[in-house]
Amino acid sequence: MKSMPKKPAFFLDTQICTGCKTCIVACIDKNDLDTGVRWRRVVEFTGGEWNPRPDGTYTQTVFSYYVSVSCNHCAEPICVEVCPTTAMHQDGQGIVSIDQDKCIGCKYCHWACPYSAPQYESAKGLMSKCNFCADEVKTGGTPACVAACPTRALAFGEYDELLKLSARQHAMAPLPDEKLTAPVSVFKPHKMGQALKSTAGQIANPEEIKDA
Repeated sequence: MKSMPKKPAFFLDTQICTGCKTCIVACIDKNDLDTGVRWRRVVEFTGGEWNPRPDGTYTQTVFSYYVSVSCNHCAEPICVEVCPTTAMHQDGQGIVSIDQDKCIGCKYCHWACPYSAPQYESAKGLMSKCNFCADEVKTGGTPACVAACPTRALAFGEYDELLKLSARQHAMAPLPDEKLTAPVSVFKPHKMGQALKSTAGQIANPEEIKDA
């Protein structure tokens, strides 16, 4: 049986993520989420243009890549900081979870999180979010989203070890600046990955990722 990572983290290789959204489906199925509640989202970032040349041909800078994002179980989780009831909490291994017995559904955590990770469940009037499939991982299992990824673009493991797989940890549009919450996730940038806050592209699937 595999041991639980001391500091578990997600890893995404955006170079091989195809945007199939199998990770989303697996998460919804594993956690029996209501319609519109998405603990994991896949963002498509696209841009570029075609430029004519004097000889009648064109050059192009077109790009498109996908970023699968869930809760990053941040080292400085602002959701925990703003929660008025301590329902949002972080355990000794860094996993951020919600105690729904203490939650009052105020949405402060959702508004504060730059990733919109905490989700409001209208049927319950409470917040919910990715808990890293702690029930699976702590017994040697694998998060549902990772297990379902057909290209193995999505992985998980020890944070410090995952950092060795990418020259850059997080700095890529359309992700928020990692300085905000010190996210414990590693994103290996796409070869066409754009800089943070880049205006060279835009999110191509806003309806798919908007809040319920």
